[in-house]
Amino acid sequence: MTFSETLKSRSPLKDAGVCRFDYPEVFVLIMTVVLRAMYYDFRPISMALLVIITLPSLLILIYNYRRQTSFWTSNIVIILLSVVIGSLQFCMIISISLAVLIGIRIILSRPENQLKLLTVSFITAIVFYYVVTILSNDELDCGDSWLPPTVLLASMIVILCQFRRMYQEYIGYKASAHKAAGRLSTMVSVINKLTRFVPPQIWEPIVKSDSPVRVSNKRAKITIMFSDIVGFTELSDSLSSDNLADILNTYMHCMTSIANKHGAVLDKFIGDGMVCFFGEPNSRGSRQDALDCVAMAIDMRREMRTLRQKWRLMGFEGLYIRVGITTGYCHVGNFGSNSRLSYTIIGKEANLASRLESCAGKDQILVSESTYDYICHNYECEHVAAFCLKGIDEKVDAWQVLDPSASTGHLSKWVDHTLPGFNLHLNFKDMKDNDYQDIRARLNFALELIEQEEEKVVKDIAAESKREDANRK
Repeated sequence: MTFSETLKSRSPLKDAGVCRFDYPEVFVLIMTVVLRAMYYDFRPISMALLVIITLPSLLILIYNYRRQTSFWTSNIVIILLSVVIGSLQFCMIISISLAVLIGIRIILSRPENQLKLLTVSFITAIVFYYVVTILSNDELDCGDSWLPPTVLLASMIVILCQFRRMYQEYIGYKASAHKAAGRLSTMVSVINKLTRFVPPQIWEPIVKSDSPVRVSNKRAKITIMFSDIVGFTELSDSLSSDNLADILNTYMHCMTSIANKHGAVLDKFIGDGMVCFFGEPNSRGSRQDALDCVAMAIDMRREMRTLRQKWRLMGFEGLYIRVGITTGYCHVGNFGSNSRLSYTIIGKEANLASRLESCAGKDQILVSESTYDYICHNYECEHVAAFCLKGIDEKVDAWQVLDPSASTGHLSKWVDHTLPGFNLHLNFKDMKDNDYQDIRARLNFALELIEQEEEKVVKDIAAESKREDANRK
């Protein structure tokens, strides 16, 4: 059973029941005309009214036996009630009793039909009042007969039964809605958890459009990035599994945040490495996809330097990132079977990015010639070598992407400097207008600490020098 079929099978609105508005009202109609005929000794006008009311009422009962009440059956019932009101010459008690039944019927109908039904009821009552007045000169005595109280009692019983039925349905719907809300909350919670295993670029279109998911792929030009941690394998031999998992989870968390910020599709994690790509399902153009990918790689390298400072304080040395990037045509889409799918990339360019990543050194970002052609005007690069890569016949030229320098015009939005015990990283493109004052205050505080430490070091050196001179004397 599919997910949608499961929802339908558990819907609180399924088999809600068949409405039975007509039965008690039709009973009151037939009872009223029968009693009128008996009270007036079955006069011709009473018999004609009995035929006019009884036959349509029986047809309604037969027609609605296994059906919901429709506009047409409501219309006929209201006409019959109005006919009785008019034929009884607007006898006050009877008219009020039957008018209440008409009002209930109108209230329970659709809003767009209420005015129509009200108009039909009023016109029908007026017409039959004049018809009965013309055909019979006798006036109905509503005060002394037992007919009005009987009709009033029957109408009250019908109203109470309708109220009881509607209240029970309200309680049932309320309970069903509460259960449905609980199931919906559970489903939303489960879906929120499952979406953490799928890139947002994949599941968001599916949720918004409710489009079918099937095995399908296409050939597209994309920019692919492979990355991993240099030195992680050696470190894993000397660390406990808890410390190793903590380092890896911290690294993956930071890198995933950067990938999401740049709009990359995070394909998969491979041990301590990760695979991202740009160009599908949302592309900004091949050149811009390549620029976005390189910008993401630079951010990752910069973030790795910050993490390395933290890990060094914990006693973990020598963790660096290396990245391989290339641009080219691959097959991208849903691969697998109808029961299990994976949105991924397959092709020669994916293998090339993996090989470039394995050739990169510590903190190196290597790009192929196809990517270099797109980014060379925006990022400073230098040729590294022509590599002979496994599975690729020809040598592959690779370029290293250098850190943006403060002396290169439009690349001056970066400031990055690292020393033992010191790590300065400024990215002006990500700063907000209201952050400058806070950044300036923190830099001034850091400068004061540096001056204090510098004065302390100078005093210590002077004191040490005096002690050495005293010892010599």
